[in-house]
Amino acid sequence: MKDNINVLDEINKGSSMGTDAVDCVLKKVEDKKLKKVLEDLHKKYENIIRKINKIYSKYNKDKTPHETNMMNKVMTWYGVEMKTLNDTSNSKIAELILQGLNMGIIEGKKIYNSKQMDMKVKSIVKEYIDMQEEYVEVLKKFL
Repeated sequence: MKDNINVLDEINKGSSMGTDAVDCVLKKVEDKKLKKVLEDLHKKYENIIRKINKIYSKYNKDKTPHETNMMNKVMTWYGVEMKTLNDTSNSKIAELILQGLNMGIIEGKKIYNSKQMDMKVKSIVKEYIDMQEEYVEVLKKFL
């Protein structure tokens, strides 16, 4: 099923963007509680990336999962830098991460509801969505 490869690629890209965004904001966070939440979120994204890498060769023997390209990484960094230039408060940092989480949830649900995929792949997509929904609730407390 071609959709399995596309789904894994998209979830891997979303998770890579998540780790990139968290990396960008972590340097600006001084609050220990928020820092811990963001570090845990980063680990959850990395765990999803590991799961994708573990099963990807079942669907595509020749390649590795797609990641975010350098331009997207630069744009993420630039966006975080500009939006936190004058405000590095917990509220601002939480807001930025929440925006990314919400985009990930929307894309994840579109994929989950419209693509044909194996149960293993579907399980990873569900984990991706559920994890982000969980962190939306956690980060709301920092607004």
